[in-house]
Parts: sequence; structure tokens; C-alpha cells
Amino acid sequence: MSDTTSTTTTTTTSAASLPLTYVFDAYCGWCYGFGASVRELAQTADVDIEVISGGLFSGPRASSLSAHPYIPEANARISALTGAQFGPGYQRAVADGTLHMDSDDAGRGLVALKTVAPQRRQVELAGALQRAFYVDGLSLSSPQTYRVIAEREGLDADALVAAFEDPATDAAAAAERQRARALGVDSYPTLLARTDRGLVKIGSPVAGVEHLRQAVAALRG
Repeated sequence: MSDTTSTTTTTTTSAASLPLTYVFDAYCGWCYGFGASVRELAQTADVDIEVISGGLFSGPRASSLSAHPYIPEANARISALTGAQFGPGYQRAVADGTLHMDSDDAGRGLVALKTVAPQRRQVELAGALQRAFYVDGLSLSSPQTYRVIAEREGLDADALVAAFEDPATDAAAAAERQRARALGVDSYPTLLARTDRGLVKIGSPVAGVEHLRQAVAALRG
């Protein structure tokens, strides 16, 4: 389980809703466990959540599942502490071990989803990515995976694949990773509230939605 410290900046809180930045990685098991709380928060609290991708398995850190033998034990802990369930397709992928995790490609996938479905809540789109991996065991580097996601989410599959393969999407995903670093985030998940006092980290990877609601209420005064 990862954590990070709060970062100070100068941002103005919206009068209508509290702006939050959720920095996650689609290949992060703790983000998968935390995702349900963030999605429920987005539906039940007066917040505006943007999601950006970090780089857990980015560049030279991209690697196969078999390179991380701790994964089954970590997943058991995630399930015990968050209630998240790992699907049979994912379990088969872990047993096989050959699936290559590349966070740069996963970040590209999130940008593509946000491009094709800008009206959707970004936390829903992030959840769709993680369902494809942690339930179905699909590679987030494969264009075919985005066809599966598009069919499931009622999106234009050709448009989503085209966005995923667009070099401009790759550049936007790289900019998101750079922004995460500029925010001082080096572990995932990290949920930041943008307030008049600067950025305030709220919650933890095992925080339930009620804890998050209380943190939001405290920040809104």
C-alpha cells in the first residue's frame, strides 16, 4: 500500500463543487481496490473529479506479470481490506504471467476514453480500464481491448481505437504523467482536493466512501 504527502500550491476552490484530482494507474491493484469508493464519491457528493494517469510501470519499469511474484499476496490483502474482487480472466493472466504491463499504454487508453466520451465521469472511464484488466485479464496495450471496452460502454469502437493509436494521445498521456510528478505524486492511488489553501491529500488506498465524504465536507466548511 502506497501513500504520499500533501503538496501546497495556489488554486481556487469552485463555489459549485469541490475540485478533486485523482492520480491513479490502471495497473495498480490498490487503485482497483480504491476505485469503488471514488466512483461512489463522484455519484453522491458535490465534487468534480478529474482523473490523470501516473506511471507505475512506465518506460523501463514496464514488465510482465511474472516479474512481480508478490502480486497474488498483495491482491489477497487488497481484497481483504477493500472488498475488491479479482476476476477469473485476470487470475488466469496472473497464472500465465506473460501479460506485459505498460503504464504508458494504459495512460494512453485513459486519454483516448476521455477524448471519445468527454461527457462521461472520468472515474467511470478509469473504472472501465481497470475492469478490463482486473476482471477480464486483458492487456491495456492492445487495440482489441479498447474495442471490448467500447462495446461494454456504448462507445464508438473505431473512434476509440483511432484515438488510442493517435500520436497526439501519446503526447497527452506523457503530459499527464509529467503533471502527476509536478503535483508531487509518486505513489498510487492519490486523491487531491484543490482548495484555496492549496492541494490537500484526502483518503488512503483503503478509505471507504464515508471517510471520503467526511473529508470533502470538512474541506468545504
